[in-house]
Amino acid sequence: MIDASEGSAFSIARPDGASSIVLVCEHASNRMPRSIGDLGLDEAALESHIAWDIGAAGVAEILSETLDAVLVSQRFSRVVYDCNRPPEAPDAYPEKSEIYPVPGNAGLSKADRARRANELYHPFHDAIDCVINERIAAGREVVLVTVHSFTPVYFGARREGELGILHDADRRLADAMLEAAREAELDGVSRNYPYGPEDGVTHTLKRHGLARGIPNVMLEIRNDLISGAPGQSDWGLRIAGLLMSGLAGLKANEARA
Repeated sequence: MIDASEGSAFSIARPDGASSIVLVCEHASNRMPRSIGDLGLDEAALESHIAWDIGAAGVAEILSETLDAVLVSQRFSRVVYDCNRPPEAPDAYPEKSEIYPVPGNAGLSKADRARRANELYHPFHDAIDCVINERIAAGREVVLVTVHSFTPVYFGARREGELGILHDADRRLADAMLEAAREAELDGVSRNYPYGPEDGVTHTLKRHGLARGIPNVMLEIRNDLISGAPGQSDWGLRIAGLLMSGLAGLKANEARA
């Protein structure tokens, strides 16, 4: 499905980063494999939030640079395969995303789905496994942070929040970051916003974080705030500060326990 000339399904930046944080950006790109074409979507749809998390890659790159943290990113669009969903999930291959039908995903066979999972999902998550396992084997602390963005208008409803700090069963890091946000008097920061684990959005956290018992958190930034380089830089630096404060608070909480 992916020609050799198109490169890997994933990219890794700063593989030797000194930070304990492992950054992941599942929806970094709206690129389509040539063999797939446009799945029947027009240019506006392919530039919209259904195809990628607008601005998330830029924020993740700022975080990687600022924190000296490794970053694993997906290189193809979420409408081909949503790498924050397991292969058995219907919305891993969405036939409709918000208000947009995806004609090229209608009626996919079991073989079609397996092909996409084998070429996109498995290489991407295997790469994350490799990064984390190598660090654990070397005796290093590991913290998992995934970076996303959300559309300010969803099914016609306006979303006013600016930053969501999401967690599944392990809320340690999210709690510490939310406390840091309160202390910094940051507005528009909420827990499990605009989605939560009940919406099926914490797959990467569960597969790589909960399964290993390592601290983990998912970040959702409203995409109109990070659609350009200035906003990406501003939010990248702001979130870097929240992460560092949150990690310090997490360690203090663990020392008291």
